[in-house]
This record gives sequence, C-alpha cells and structure tokens, in this order.
Amino acid sequence: MEKNIGDVYKDMDLTCDTYPSDESVDPKAYEAAVKTYKPGDVAIIFTPDDTHYDIALACIKQGLHVMVTKPIVQTLEHHIALIEAAKEKNVLVAMEVHKRWDPFYADARDRARSSFGNFQYMYAYMSQPKHQLETFKAWAGKSSDISYYLNSHHIDFSEWTLEGIARPIRVTATGSTGVAHGKGMKTEDSITLTVQWENLDDKTVGCAVYTSSWVAPKSDVHSQQRFFYMGTNGEITVDQAHRGMTVAQDGKPFGSVNPLFMKYTPTNGQFSGQGSYGVRSFECFVDACREVNAGTKTLESFDDGSLATAGTTVGGTAILEAGRRSLDADGRPMDILYDGEGGHVPVGIRPHEF
Repeated sequence: MEKNIGDVYKDMDLTCDTYPSDESVDPKAYEAAVKTYKPGDVAIIFTPDDTHYDIALACIKQGLHVMVTKPIVQTLEHHIALIEAAKEKNVLVAMEVHKRWDPFYADARDRARSSFGNFQYMYAYMSQPKHQLETFKAWAGKSSDISYYLNSHHIDFSEWTLEGIARPIRVTATGSTGVAHGKGMKTEDSITLTVQWENLDDKTVGCAVYTSSWVAPKSDVHSQQRFFYMGTNGEITVDQAHRGMTVAQDGKPFGSVNPLFMKYTPTNGQFSGQGSYGVRSFECFVDACREVNAGTKTLESFDDGSLATAGTTVGGTAILEAGRRSLDADGRPMDILYDGEGGHVPVGIRPHEF
C-alpha cells in the first residue's frame, strides 16, 4: 500500500486495521473483523472465489451491506442462499463488475436493448498473460478456474443486456490445456463456454461464445478484452483493451492504456481518478447503501440494472457453475432449469439428456 499509494499520491491516509496481522495467516480472520462493524456498514470482498460465500454470509448476518467481486459465488445454491439472507437482514448485496460503468459497454448495452431486437449471437474474449498463473498459483485449478475469473465479465454483460429479453438455457464447455500442466498446475489454460439463450417472446434461440485464458503472451495490454454482439436488427463490436491511447517511454514497454478504467497518473501529486469507471463502481454501491440506510430507497430500487444486485445476477452464476460441471463431465451439455415457461430466475442445473 505504501509503495503503490502512499509513495505515489499526496494526502492519502493509509491507516487501517488488518485481520489477521501482517505477521500471521488465518483463513477465518474475517469472523473477528466482521464483529468490529455495526449494521448498515459496508463490506467489500475481494478474496479467492471459493471464500466469497462464507465471508459474504457472515457479513450479511452482521447486518452489513455487501459488495463481492465477480463471481459473486460459484454455485447456484449459494447464490440463492445469499439472496434469502439479504432479504432477512434487509441489506443490499451486489457484485462488483466495473464494466457496467464503462461508457462503451453501457452504450452497447443500451443500443442492443433499444433497437437490436432479439438476441442472435455473441462472441467474447478476455485474456491475461501467462505470468498470472504464478500470481494465482495458490488457488488456480484448486478452488477456481479462469472461466469463473474472466468469463464472468462478459457473461454479466449478457445478463445485464438481455434482462427481460432472453434467458440462458444450456451450457457446453470445452478447455485447452498444456501450459498450466507444464507448471504442475491441474487447471485449464483457456475455457470456452457456449451458451444457448432463449428469447422470451417467441422462444427462438441465440448463441453466445465466451472464451477466457490466462496463458496469453505478454503484449501491449495486461488484458485483451473484446466482444461482438448481434441481434436480429443490428450488431456492435467493442474492443475494451484499445481505446486509441498508446504510451512509449524509455525503460518501459510500449503500452495501450485505458484511463477510462483507472487514471493512475496523479494531478499535482494527488489522485485524480475519481471519474474512472473502476472507481465509480464502488462509489455507486456506497451511495446506494447510504440511501437504503436513510430509508429513501428500497433494496428493490436497485434491481433496475443500476447495480449488479444479487437478485439480478443469478443467471450468470448458473452459467458459470454449469460450465464447470460440463468441463468435469467431459463436455456434456448442462441444462439450466426454471419454474415454468416464463421463469426468468434459474432454479437448478441438470445434465442434458440426448
């Protein structure tokens, strides 16, 4: 923190309590940390994927509003349990997916919903360089995978865009292997999820292909990320990694930068990235919690797409879990189940019967 924040920006107070202390390791330290907060406070969870549920549930039981990084949880069962717990405690629970505040993604979503008609096809790709395998070696392939970590972004974009228009009904997953196995890590290098979406008004079907990888070569960006979306009346392409700004500097590699996500360069020595969508994601959640605490808004007020609330992101969790189950079943398709023909919220997953 001191190196990356205190030494870079003026007037940044880094005072904080840590649980556990910097000299110890305790996976259950969150239990003590949660007890130091009071109902109505805010908890933000950025921990390995398999720990999200237990930490979030403990925070909810303490009466805290909770924002969890994507994926919010790894199973449909846990997702539904968090929704029920949040209702009981009247707290706001949402997923941190900053791309909802990216003006390119937000405009693409609004165009698709307003004028592109029913869903037809989407291809999305997101990758990070292979040194990330070393960064995440403590959990990569042991408690989560690259699909949960990166495909979750564009799956959320689809769910956000297609709310009330289409629902996911079947997931088939395939993986690539080699690089991670060569490092002694039992995990896929790349994972592709093929998802069939059923248009609600006429039962026609569209297809989305989501690919994520953490074995890409080092390039001009840390994360390649792009998608193509097509509806019955229009199409759109977004390259989130390249925004038309490149930087070359002695002693540093050539890079394509995106200050729309985060403006790291200080202004007069001070942090000036408050308008970046990487910051606004947190700001908007905190503002929403303040409104709920003040009684000026209800929890349901934020199910309109303004936040990635737990209640509006169930489909994404179902897709990710179905993808993992499909991989573990050697590519067998998994069907996502609903209550009735018009159901929008997944209630289960089962292997497809041919």
